[in-house]
Amino acid sequence: MSCQFHIRSFITVLVVICVAESAMADSAVPDPLRLNDVAAIALDNRVEVAAAKARAEALAQRPAIVSALEDPMISAAIDHYPYENPMMESGRRYNKSFTIEQKFPLSGIRGHRKEAARADAERAKALTAATKLDVVLDAQRNFLMLHERRRMKGIIEEQISLARQLVSAAANRYASGAGVQADVLRSEVEVARLLAEQQSLVAQIRAAEVMLNVSLGRPAQATIPTLQYQPNRAEPATEANVLDRASSSRPELGVGAAEVERAKAEVEVMRSMYKPMAMVRIGQATTMAEGAGAMFMVGVSIPLWRGSLDAGVSEAQAMQRMADADLEAMQRMVLGEVLAAREKVNAVRAQLHALESEVLPRSLVATDSALAGYASGKGSLVAVIESARALWGVQAELIMVESSLGEAWARLDRAMGTVQEYKQ
Repeated sequence: MSCQFHIRSFITVLVVICVAESAMADSAVPDPLRLNDVAAIALDNRVEVAAAKARAEALAQRPAIVSALEDPMISAAIDHYPYENPMMESGRRYNKSFTIEQKFPLSGIRGHRKEAARADAERAKALTAATKLDVVLDAQRNFLMLHERRRMKGIIEEQISLARQLVSAAANRYASGAGVQADVLRSEVEVARLLAEQQSLVAQIRAAEVMLNVSLGRPAQATIPTLQYQPNRAEPATEANVLDRASSSRPELGVGAAEVERAKAEVEVMRSMYKPMAMVRIGQATTMAEGAGAMFMVGVSIPLWRGSLDAGVSEAQAMQRMADADLEAMQRMVLGEVLAAREKVNAVRAQLHALESEVLPRSLVATDSALAGYASGKGSLVAVIESARALWGVQAELIMVESSLGEAWARLDRAMGTVQEYKQ
């Protein structure tokens, strides 16, 4: 009994270790984690991609299914069994038969159904590509959000250090009689405000880590390593180039084109309904009088109810017109979206350049000057606080704009239907 208990305990521990190692292997990410990495990880781990692929694989089998003939019918029958049946010399008491029946259309409906199914399969492939692009965009946006929050943590630490310098300067002025106690209290309020913001940011960082893990298909509580990101300051491609990429790569256009092809095939399917269905039956029959012999029959259906057939064709034609209109609307939307995304990149690039080259350096000089003047007994605390807050606002804005530039590039890639390699 004791031996069995130890064996079970050993097996349990071994299973737990294997599961833990498997989970660690599944959730492992590069360190440092880059923007390029999250795209590959998300594509490998997200179940949405696996589901879209499975759907496409399933629909790829439909053409062979819908274009096949109906299964043949094998029948064994007693064709005539008389109520009064005197014994015949041959011993045959009733008529019987054994037949094989096959139906097949006298039109090209099988081929048209196959084309419609192929269009559905192409649509599923395009939707899979769209799902991949959405997954990549989601992962990259969450990466940039977490990077922004972590960068903001460092900025707040710098701001707290500066605020404490302000407290020290106010205290020195108050001690020397050149200042008032209100200045000390006011500067301490700024420190307390920044400390509270720092505590709030800790929770924001954890929330962003959870969102990034989920978007990467990892456990929500998994550890996120150091992030490495440098904004891509390059100029985007020309309008003609991005339009060409979107026209050739955007999966939504592939979805629309597939729907048009399916609608056309459905029109031909409905038109094929005007032609009859043929039936051939062959077999062996045995009668009481003549004995065994061959049996052969040919029949055709009669498409009699023309009103319903006409309505079916009209319905299919209306669906084709709708698919054509949807594709045209999608083309216009895609072209407008990609041009807008390109201009968004240009706008954020210009904003980032202005912040880095003009606004931030001036804010640093202004704050240092105000703090030095206040420490030397000149100027007011209000002026120093206003200058410091302006600097802090610029620093926060710069971090957000860097993330906004990364997101603008990600949205441009999504609008073009591509996944680009980012400069790190």
